[in-house]
Amino acid sequence: MSYFRTALLLAAMTGLFLAVGFMLGGQTGMLIALAIAVAMNFYAYWNSDKVVLRMYKAREVDRQSAPEFYGIVEQLAERAELPMPKVYLIENPQPNAFATGRNPENAAVAATTGLLKRLSSQEVAGVMAHELAHVKSRDTLIMTLTATLAGAISMLANFALFFGGNRNNPLGLIGTILIMILAPLVAMLVQMAISRSREYEADRIGAEICGQPLWLASALENIQTAASKIDNEAAEKNPASAHMFIINPLHANQMDSLFSTHPNTENRVARLREMDGQAPAAAKSPSPWG
Repeated sequence: MSYFRTALLLAAMTGLFLAVGFMLGGQTGMLIALAIAVAMNFYAYWNSDKVVLRMYKAREVDRQSAPEFYGIVEQLAERAELPMPKVYLIENPQPNAFATGRNPENAAVAATTGLLKRLSSQEVAGVMAHELAHVKSRDTLIMTLTATLAGAISMLANFALFFGGNRNNPLGLIGTILIMILAPLVAMLVQMAISRSREYEADRIGAEICGQPLWLASALENIQTAASKIDNEAAEKNPASAHMFIINPLHANQMDSLFSTHPNTENRVARLREMDGQAPAAAKSPSPWG
C-alpha cells in the first residue's frame, strides 16, 4: 500500500507539473524548465552523498576504528542481503542518523556520536536497520524524482509572469499570480507526503531486518526526546537536508501534518508496537548486540 500511495503521489506531482507548464508556457516553456531541473537533479543524484557527508563533516570508520558500530551495520547488511555500505560518524551530541547514496552498491550510512552514546546497542541496531531499509527500498532515487518534479514546478512558477500571456492560460494575470504562489506550495506538500510515506515504510522494513520492532520503537522515543532538547547546528544551517534524518533534527512541530517531512513519532512507535504484537515469537531474532 505504501508503494502504491507513493506512486499515486508521484503521478499527482507529474500531472501538476504538466498542467502548470502547459498553462503558463505551452510545450516550449514546459520542456525548458524540465530540462534545467533534470540537469540540476542529475548532478545532485550523482554527488548528493558526497555533498551531505561533507556538510556534516562525517568521517568514515571501519572495523578497527569503530568495531562495535561497524559490526552492527555489517551484520544488519548481511541480514538485509545488501552490499556493505560505507559507514560514517558525525561529531554531534544530538542522537540521529541518515542514509545516502544513489543505489545499494554506492550507499553510505551515518550516525552521530550522540546516537552511539545515548542509545543501547539494540536501539542502535534498530536505527541502522531503518537506514538500511531506505537503501534497500532505493528511497534516495524516489526522493530524487520528487525533487526533480518539485524543482521543475517551482521553476515554472518563477517564469509565470514571462509566460503569463500564453493563449493556453485562461486565468489571466490574477490566475498567473495564483499559480506562482500555489503551484510550488502544492508540490512541496506532495513531496513531504512522499517523505512521510517512505519513513513509515522504512520503519516496517527496518523492523523486519533487525527482527525486533521494539528496538526501533524505543530508539525513536529516545531520539525524539533528546533531539527536541539538543541543537544540531549543521542541520539548522541546512534545513533542506532535515528530511534525510530518522527524526527531524530541527526544533520544529512534530505533528503528523501537511507541512511535516516526518510522521509523528508516537504514530510510528504505535505501528512498531503493533508489529511486535502480531509477530510470532519464532520470527523474532535473538539479540547478538547484548
